[in-house]
Amino acid sequence: MATVVEHHHNGHHHSCCADHCNHHEGGWFRPYLGASISLALLIAGLILDHYHDFMTDTTWAKPLWYFVAFIPVGFPVVKEAFEGIAQKDYFNELTLMAIACIGAFCIGEYSEAVGVMLFYCIGENLQDRAVDKATRDISKLLEIKAEITRVVKDGEVIEMKPDQVQVGNIIEVHPGERVPLDGVMLTEEGGMFDTAALTGESVPREIDKGGEVLAGMISSGSTVRINVIRPASDSALSRILDLVKNAQAKKAKSEVFIRKFARIYTPVVTLLAFLVVVFPYFISLIHPSFVYHFNEWLYRALVFLVISCPCALVISVPLSYFAGIGAASRQGILFKGGNYLETIKNVNVVAFDKTGTLTTGQFSVEESHPVLGIDKNQMLAIMAAAESESSHPLAKAIVNYVKGIGLKIPTVESMHEVAGKGTKAVIEGKIVLAGNLKLLKDENISYPGELNFNSSTIVALAINGEFAGYVILQDTPKLDSARTVTDLHNLGVDQVVMLSGDRKEIVDKYAGMLGIKHSFGELLPQDKAEYVEKISKTPGKNIAFVGDGMNDAPVLAISNVGVAMGGLGSDAAIESADIVIQTDNPSKVATAIKIGRYTHKIVMQNIIGALVIKVTILTLGIIGFASLWAAVFADVGVTMLAVLNSMRVLWHKY
Repeated sequence: MATVVEHHHNGHHHSCCADHCNHHEGGWFRPYLGASISLALLIAGLILDHYHDFMTDTTWAKPLWYFVAFIPVGFPVVKEAFEGIAQKDYFNELTLMAIACIGAFCIGEYSEAVGVMLFYCIGENLQDRAVDKATRDISKLLEIKAEITRVVKDGEVIEMKPDQVQVGNIIEVHPGERVPLDGVMLTEEGGMFDTAALTGESVPREIDKGGEVLAGMISSGSTVRINVIRPASDSALSRILDLVKNAQAKKAKSEVFIRKFARIYTPVVTLLAFLVVVFPYFISLIHPSFVYHFNEWLYRALVFLVISCPCALVISVPLSYFAGIGAASRQGILFKGGNYLETIKNVNVVAFDKTGTLTTGQFSVEESHPVLGIDKNQMLAIMAAAESESSHPLAKAIVNYVKGIGLKIPTVESMHEVAGKGTKAVIEGKIVLAGNLKLLKDENISYPGELNFNSSTIVALAINGEFAGYVILQDTPKLDSARTVTDLHNLGVDQVVMLSGDRKEIVDKYAGMLGIKHSFGELLPQDKAEYVEKISKTPGKNIAFVGDGMNDAPVLAISNVGVAMGGLGSDAAIESADIVIQTDNPSKVATAIKIGRYTHKIVMQNIIGALVIKVTILTLGIIGFASLWAAVFADVGVTMLAVLNSMRVLWHKY
């Protein structure tokens, strides 16, 4: 089960509960073959032992028969146990199993020695299958890279590997094929794409000419051509695959605890097993009426060792987090590690950015109000020119609107953005400002006072220091935004907050529409960061910040949990956030909290349940009420119960 849990000790690598019995590194046996041979020999030995004198007529026949039966299942485990000892990894579950089996041979319990190792290996194989189910979704995600790219050069189509394709190359994707690289749609009529592997969305997405197409999407319409904008190593898909591969490296506190626990627990139980053998001997010296039989107490110590194997804990706890990561990926939610699954369960404050997070971010120009004696079209053309090089959603909306109505946009001589406020440009020799009212205030430009109380989104224009007019733009809340707020309150989240750079009147308007009681407007990125940092340092408060991953990158980084919305193609989202929601659905934040809380619940059930059962059976073993057979059944049974319980994280409906 090396895929689930790995230990590193003194620089050496050791796989806990690895596939020792079925596909050990030495390649001795195929899965189940070794166990099948041992089982057949064990059953035959028990029959011969019961019905034939062969096993008792010669002193060497019985131990030799069972030794041969032991080799297929026992040799790989004993070999790795000794390798661990050679590497100063003295105490692990393999050492416990090896000691127990060798001890059983020493006291003549041959069939039980074989049985212990046989059922240990059968249990391992069953656990492997359970783990395979937990990793299947993630394995599928890791297999969605396209191997071949069709590059269009000089009218010919050449097949190349994705990593050989350069930025600026044009590639062709046929219906049913996976897009190999990130790019911009060139085909005039656009295309339909299945994005389920990336976002979990079941409905195909239509991408128009000029729209961004991401690696991993599947073309479900006609053949399309795409202009490559990122090399294979930097594609959105590559970054996400790296995230998934590395997710298990970031361990939750429970996982770290279990690792430390196993390192202390194993030598302690080995010492206790030794005391089970020697302590009764000293009692017999003090109380002659107490008869000491070495073989009997050694047998009890061996039972104790077998039962004490910590596999149930060492496997099931990391498996629970792995299953949690898998369950989240099914929902289009990427956790960067098991530690964030654990952190998000404690979130009691959720702060949302507004534009593009709770709203669609797709603005439309609703009204335009020119002054200064210029007409509407002149004002719009100058405003579009000033905003033409900005990536802000409001700027894009104005430029697209002006282009859409066929107006000619003047040439821009120079332009720079004023963070959180707008743009400053020189157009046809005139100094032009386009942005929010804060920008005009900073430049001491007077404007009608009633605009301060307008609850619509406004972009104002000033030419050569004079107010020239404004446009009103409309954004719409996402369909599930209001439900998100309700869901979070139902989960016990104390506060849902809206943070935005928009004017307070606008922010309050949208907050009221969505049922958010706490809203703050006119915030620059550093203001948002200051607010979130203050909350995150308040005792008893754990804040999750949800943003679009661009301007919000600093805030995502300093919050207790940073959640990037629709951050599939965003470097800032991938780098800064702890969790990436691959769809644009804010309701996934509530789903992520549910998955985190349910995973933690299962982890605690496994830890408490396994310890209680272990202690109970250990006690029975010491007082002589459990045999080696019962011990191995109990150990494998507890482990399987814990593994199956962990799988509930995957099966649960969120």
